[in-house]
Amino acid sequence: MNKQSINVLALACTLLCLPAITLAATLPAVCNDGLLARIPSRTPTALTGSGFAKSIEGLSGSDREEKIEAELLSGDMPKFLRKVAPITLQGQLPNGEWVHVTVCVLTDYLAIGSDRDFLTTPMRLATALNVASQFGFTLPTSKIVDAIYDQAEVHLEPQPLPASDEMRSTDYYWHHNELIAEQRAELGVQPGVLTAGHKKDLVITNRLWRFPDRVAIYGWHRATGDPIQPLSTVHGARYADYSHGLRLVSTLIWVNGKRMPIFTALTDSQLSWVLSNEGPLPRITDLISKLESLRFDLLPTDTHVEPSSPAIGSDTRNSYARLMR
Repeated sequence: MNKQSINVLALACTLLCLPAITLAATLPAVCNDGLLARIPSRTPTALTGSGFAKSIEGLSGSDREEKIEAELLSGDMPKFLRKVAPITLQGQLPNGEWVHVTVCVLTDYLAIGSDRDFLTTPMRLATALNVASQFGFTLPTSKIVDAIYDQAEVHLEPQPLPASDEMRSTDYYWHHNELIAEQRAELGVQPGVLTAGHKKDLVITNRLWRFPDRVAIYGWHRATGDPIQPLSTVHGARYADYSHGLRLVSTLIWVNGKRMPIFTALTDSQLSWVLSNEGPLPRITDLISKLESLRFDLLPTDTHVEPSSPAIGSDTRNSYARLMR
């Protein structure tokens, strides 16, 4: 290889590699604590996860949702959740341009309580949208959920529980929370790093224009990387069960290092494909507002359940009941 060829290769590497190196170096800087400024600080007298679970014992439906929403909006969240992690998606636009998009996400699903005692909390779609909006965040798309799983530092295995009406109970919420904690302990990992696989995500999708009285869920990835739950709008919007989680996604993203509202990207005819398997999500902010406004105007929640899963032992099944005594 002659000197001219070497120089050409060196120039090509500079053009192709340097942007990626520069982008990687700036990821921690763009996903900083400033994005969390609208989340209130946790007070010294805030409830722990087990304390909150006990406070909603016997509650269900709207009564429980109001408690969940109020507790989260008061800032009763573990310190380990007050971190955002960078997720990178990339793709080639129709004009041939390559784009690198950095999305900042919470390292785990929303939980109530302290670092030592917390409850990862399922909630209805309207509750999730309101909490996300108040904090300056939004819900992910299914494509973002896949990227989070692929880039997570810790992958937890899904742990389905037997399907029944009880799967929407606080008992199931708490028991599944315990199973996740046990799995972390077995792996020797602590909360606070980007973690995925242990919950299905509430997601935003164009399907909700057709079915505004539904909730969209997706995920619960197996170790092979494929999700147990394909994108689904089977359940009513007031439905929530133990397997659901809310992962907050910042409404600000970085496209080739330039700041942009995520909603601008999601409505763009070309850029949206990098963030969404559906392409553009037209009038997404109008859709979110519509879904959030329906919180008190929906029919009673549905009772659809997923196919049955292996039974759990009576000892672990009764762990929450022991807590309540």
